[in-house]
Amino acid sequence: MSRRGFLGLAAGAGAAVTVGAAGWSCLAGASTGRVLAGRGPLPKPFGVTLPVPPVARPVRSERGADIYDVEQREGRVEILPGRKTTVWGYEGIFPGPTFAARSGRTTVLQVRNNLTVPTVTHLHGGVTPPESDGYPTDLLLPADRCSPGQAHKAHNDMTARHGGRLAVGYRRYEYPLPQRAATLWYHDHRMDFSAPQVWRGLAGFFLIADEEEDRLPLPGGNRDIPLMLCDRSFEEDGSFRYPAHSHHAFPDGVLGDVQLVNGAPWPVLEVSATRYRFRLLNASNARRYRLRLDTEGGRPGRFVQIGSDGGLLAAPRPLATFDMAPGERFDVVLDFADHPVGSRITLRNTAGEGDMRNVMRFHVVRRGRDDSRIPARLSPSFEQLTPSSAMPVRVFDFRRTNAGHDEQQMWTINGQPFSTDTVLASPRLGSMERWRFSSDFHHPVHVHLAQFQVVARGGRPPAAWDAGWKDTVDVRPYEVVEVLARFAGYKGRYMLHCHNLEHEDMAMMANFQVT
Repeated sequence: MSRRGFLGLAAGAGAAVTVGAAGWSCLAGASTGRVLAGRGPLPKPFGVTLPVPPVARPVRSERGADIYDVEQREGRVEILPGRKTTVWGYEGIFPGPTFAARSGRTTVLQVRNNLTVPTVTHLHGGVTPPESDGYPTDLLLPADRCSPGQAHKAHNDMTARHGGRLAVGYRRYEYPLPQRAATLWYHDHRMDFSAPQVWRGLAGFFLIADEEEDRLPLPGGNRDIPLMLCDRSFEEDGSFRYPAHSHHAFPDGVLGDVQLVNGAPWPVLEVSATRYRFRLLNASNARRYRLRLDTEGGRPGRFVQIGSDGGLLAAPRPLATFDMAPGERFDVVLDFADHPVGSRITLRNTAGEGDMRNVMRFHVVRRGRDDSRIPARLSPSFEQLTPSSAMPVRVFDFRRTNAGHDEQQMWTINGQPFSTDTVLASPRLGSMERWRFSSDFHHPVHVHLAQFQVVARGGRPPAAWDAGWKDTVDVRPYEVVEVLARFAGYKGRYMLHCHNLEHEDMAMMANFQVT
């Protein structure tokens, strides 16, 4: 397995190490990364219908568990109109199938790798035993690429070098789900290669329901829709375009020039004049979104946020706009009842440029009966955390710095590139700690296992969109974000990392050990 490459800085980027905070914030702009221009004609926005990923069906249920067979394989799908794209997909589709699970009921994914490369599956936001968490060296090798002798040697080498749990062809991931209803997602997490493998399609939704959410009169059925937002670039023949040596040419992250929602470019969804629940996920490698609704009459639209990464908020929060960093999820309700039939409402990304300022469009095509509503109180069980002076405080600095024997520039945490042997924190199971994240760039910080609440941003109160239980938080250039993290579920080795996938692949990860 390849070790992570050193950062070869793009022209002029080395100056970022010494530029002042104000200058670097300006240099970083609203997003992180460099656009990889496609080589073929771009589709016109709002020319295709929004697809919705199919819901997976278990092959059997037994002793309180639902078991699914899942195959990772190549598939040929039409993303750009009239052209076929080869994806690496769960079940050969992109996005992969949506798994609908219940809190407290075990979901088992029996994953078979029929690709040509090793994979690792991570349930992002899951409270998961360490052996099923998707640690980046817990590789699942392709089913037909290793003889028994090669597999045995690879297993011994991996264990000696990285402590990884190796499997050949097949792996069983068990998710007991001792957590609230929430919008999660699953994706590839292979060390050094998460970015290109997610880019090629290895991602999908994982939705958890519970009795508390069941009782709410929120929009449901075909008016409860997951929306996976991501960007991609394409070759002239419709194949995905990704840099062969991104560690050198795109050290800040790869941005595409085609906006996809559920794998479709700038799609349209026909809606009735009723309320809809949308589960928004930023599944981009590096692109950040600042979302806004625009109506044809110039009236700004309004989101009502009802949930965050870790499930329902205590109460709904109206938002005119909000930021989404890679890995974050927002559950929102949109009410189209005030719009006459024929209206068109556009979801825009004001952090983008050109056509990338458009995301998708809603077209109100009919009236409809609606018995849904948004209660003033969403989650009576929601617990608001408060800091304590007795609480352990830990600091994690995400930064480009000199590292290694040749003093080259690398993405690091606390000055160290990732090592499977190094543990930066050892919180106790059931404890709560105050973690401070600082940054020299846009770094969306994701913590495995632990759920947290944001208590401060830049020495001020959290942003409006920081509300609720989270597992990923956007840390902007030269900013300190403080969170209260709860370590519940399981003992074992877990990790935190930057969810800009190119940064993650270039060493911006760290271990913590729950004791």
